[in-house]
Amino acid sequence: MRNVLAALWTCLVVSPALAVELVIATVNNGHMITMQRLAAQFERAHPGVTLKWVTLEEGALRQQVSRDIATRGGRFDVMTIGLMEAPIWGRRGWLHPITPDPAWDVDDLLPGIRQGLSVEGRLYAAPFYGESSMTMARADLLKAAGLSLPARPTWDQIRLLASRLHNPAKGVSGICLRGKPGWGENMSLITTMANTMGGQWFDMGWRPQLTSAPWRSAVSLYIELMRQWGPPGAVANGYNENLALFSAGKCALWIDATVAGAFVEQPRLSSVAGQVVFAQAPVARTPKGSHWLWSWALAVPVGSRQPVVAQAFVKWATSREYIRLVAAQNGWGAVPSGTRSSTYANADFMKANPYARVEREAIATANPGDATLPRSPYTGIQFAAIPEFQAIGTAVGQEISTLLVEGGEVDAALARAQQAAERKMRAAHYLR
Repeated sequence: MRNVLAALWTCLVVSPALAVELVIATVNNGHMITMQRLAAQFERAHPGVTLKWVTLEEGALRQQVSRDIATRGGRFDVMTIGLMEAPIWGRRGWLHPITPDPAWDVDDLLPGIRQGLSVEGRLYAAPFYGESSMTMARADLLKAAGLSLPARPTWDQIRLLASRLHNPAKGVSGICLRGKPGWGENMSLITTMANTMGGQWFDMGWRPQLTSAPWRSAVSLYIELMRQWGPPGAVANGYNENLALFSAGKCALWIDATVAGAFVEQPRLSSVAGQVVFAQAPVARTPKGSHWLWSWALAVPVGSRQPVVAQAFVKWATSREYIRLVAAQNGWGAVPSGTRSSTYANADFMKANPYARVEREAIATANPGDATLPRSPYTGIQFAAIPEFQAIGTAVGQEISTLLVEGGEVDAALARAQQAAERKMRAAHYLR
């Protein structure tokens, strides 16, 4: 099969009459924008190939690629997906397996990231960057207040720090958290809060657990943090919005993706570069599930009209050579991390990225197979890896978003969320 693919690619590159347009769906994150700027080098190395980019906000990307792949619409040749979608879609036969050559070095991938993108040992998406979650804080504000951020903070300590550092008179909110509703938005954080407080999405009988004490504690703390010490209009803020706020010096604390470390420490992008301290994500009752695991990865849907060229692009964009290209163009502080052991073995990368040790430890200790204190029937940390979760997680996220905006009782909101989740699980025949 590999010889056939190689022969097909040879035909493509030596036949100038065969113009190829490759349509790539991706998310509007910083590393992806860099990839688009550098992609001209791929086009020059592959005459006749033109890359067309569809760059979307995170929620819109998930909606559009999910719709396209389920219908085999063929709109996209390369899709940016994650640890949630890759194994589900791979098992359903919706993705071409990734077929790397030895030089690409699949064994260099971080084990948890590789496993999360594979089905029965076969890779279905190639990781572009990987991440866990961590705590970021303004070192200058902590020092001025006579405070410190522990290397492994608790949520109680975070609450105290947020209250002490909140200074709206100077335009500084005590804490910034994701408020935008969605299973991959506010629910990514809130699920880790519920996990570390001893909760889970479903018990071993697949019954939702949203009215349990851990969920009540997690959501109550989240609402308090956001209402008391969060920024104005927090319900509209996802990763990119909070990155902008923190980089502009408007947040004292921020708990989010480790990938943010690559941007808050770049002076040309951040006014607080050099003034940030990094720590592990907060814990409460248990460390299980306290920090998430994710990768934005590139995959080739079976509906692609150009699967051979798509595979070539995926391998280029996720290779060690691409990482070195970014370093040569923008410096080691700008490379996509969280995917390869060789990146963390590079002394220049470690020196340029103060967050790197925190990130690597967080990724290494995130365990999607054992992320909850009680036994759970699903894999996943900030999500449950079942097809129905996207709809359930987004519905619950909307309930909590409404609670944040309109007020009301946490118990009532969680009761509505429980009912919605039970309806979905019954419709999918998990419950009788």
